[in-house]
Amino acid sequence: MAEDSIRDALNMIPYGFYAIGSRNGDDVNLMVVNWLTQSSFSPRQVAFGLSKTAVTHGIVAEGKVFSVNIFDKADAELITGLTKSREKNPDKVKDASTTAGPETGCPLISGAAAWLECRVVSSVDSGGDHDVIVGEVIGAGVNRAGKSDATLTLQDIGWSYSG
Repeated sequence: MAEDSIRDALNMIPYGFYAIGSRNGDDVNLMVVNWLTQSSFSPRQVAFGLSKTAVTHGIVAEGKVFSVNIFDKADAELITGLTKSREKNPDKVKDASTTAGPETGCPLISGAAAWLECRVVSSVDSGGDHDVIVGEVIGAGVNRAGKSDATLTLQDIGWSYSG
């Protein structure tokens, strides 16, 4: 019997590894997330868990838009530079190769396999240390077509953010 079966079970869920872009006026940020899923067919929506202490939390709350950058397994180097907080790496957005999304102005990372642009429709305070942000997908682009089994996951890079 496991010492912490809840943690062990949560660690069995496959987690993608994405970069969220955010913008509120001139305040722009990029951060990595892994708790992301499609949450509605009509309208098409995605939801993700966002730490209440993240800089991005305030930007998304005020700007009401975000982007999701999706990567292939081979693209790990494009996202690992974004893993430190803006406090620890204040130039991470400037150092990343990005363009502004046509619908939201949020950063889209050059070299990402695909991207989504979203308008926030709901922010749910779950009572925990993360809120659930729900966004309607209002734009998208695919730079390299692929299947979900080619998408970069935390497991691919040997990391864990669960349990």
